Amino acid sequence: MRTFKQITISLCAAAFLSGCAFAPGSFIETDEASPELTGQLKFYAITPAVIAENNLARSEQPALVANTSFEGQRANYDYRVGRGDVLNITVWDHPELTIPAGSMRSAKEAGNWVHNDGTIFYPYIGRVTVEGLKVTEIRDLIAERLARYIEKPQVDVTIAGFMSQRIYVTGEVNTPGVLPVTNVPTSLIEAINASGGLTPESNWENVTLLRNGQEQKLDLRRLYQLGDTEQNILLQGNDVVHIARSDDNKVFVLGEVRQPKSYVMGRSGMTLAEALAEAGGLFEQTADASGVFVIRQASAESGRLADVYQLNAKNATALILAEQFELQQRDIIYVTAAPVARWNRVISQILPSITGLYSLGRFQTDVK
Repeated sequence: MRTFKQITISLCAAAFLSGCAFAPGSFIETDEASPELTGQLKFYAITPAVIAENNLARSEQPALVANTSFEGQRANYDYRVGRGDVLNITVWDHPELTIPAGSMRSAKEAGNWVHNDGTIFYPYIGRVTVEGLKVTEIRDLIAERLARYIEKPQVDVTIAGFMSQRIYVTGEVNTPGVLPVTNVPTSLIEAINASGGLTPESNWENVTLLRNGQEQKLDLRRLYQLGDTEQNILLQGNDVVHIARSDDNKVFVLGEVRQPKSYVMGRSGMTLAEALAEAGGLFEQTADASGVFVIRQASAESGRLADVYQLNAKNATALILAEQFELQQRDIIYVTAAPVARWNRVISQILPSITGLYSLGRFQTDVK
């Protein structure tokens, strides 16, 4: 029996002296990193100074530049006719040359279609190539040719149907679809508004414009919140505008919280306090309030693997710092377990072995 007691005491002492090294689950030690991570991590305590630096780095944006080219393009914009468009041509004082629109058909149905070869047919002058021309150029061209048959013809040309050019809006808008290119210039904002606006799941910082096989990244947050007109470009025919989902714009809350999982950041961002609240708060029975960590991938220039920020929230007023600490995309929030919780987990692992040894010792004593 004495031998059993000695073995039991030895096992408990060994487990106690080993600390929490054998505790199940993971935890973070700020003083002794793993050898393979030496020099790869940099630790910061979350203080007002660190918060100011962190938030400044997040809010720093390139200087805003007035988009003078946009206004110039809008002012000089002029629609060019394409195949499939419908023209409405009027020759004043010559009703026989004007196809009237009646109650049974619209101007679009009564107009002159631009055929697949880019031409229309008009009385007296025959085939006229109009593809790629402005309506003013088409007007002057028809008037010049009609002058051989009519003295000083007065010609007016309008577009009854814009059918040749389209803009495609896809992704996280309420009504994705196709928008026609018309004689009124369409900007990025106008195309999104015409598509019903952004959905709650949209990532407005990740908008892709595909034009002539080339991709261009646009940021609607800078456009809407900061007034960066460089992001509001004039769209062209066959442009594809795609608004990405916010699935990738998330943070991960792990460890001793009530609901550990990933959480999508809203359009206004997310603070550390908001992330902890979304996760149901700390699990008071096991969490170490002094060990709330934010693990963030370090910049490529730093040569490190990650930057680790630690919040000591044993005093609840420290959560004010958590409310001021802004998170970044793909941050990992980890709440470590308290030492006593890790010790209890060690005990729960070795208790079956101790119980087995105790039963074996009693059996041997009874046999003797």
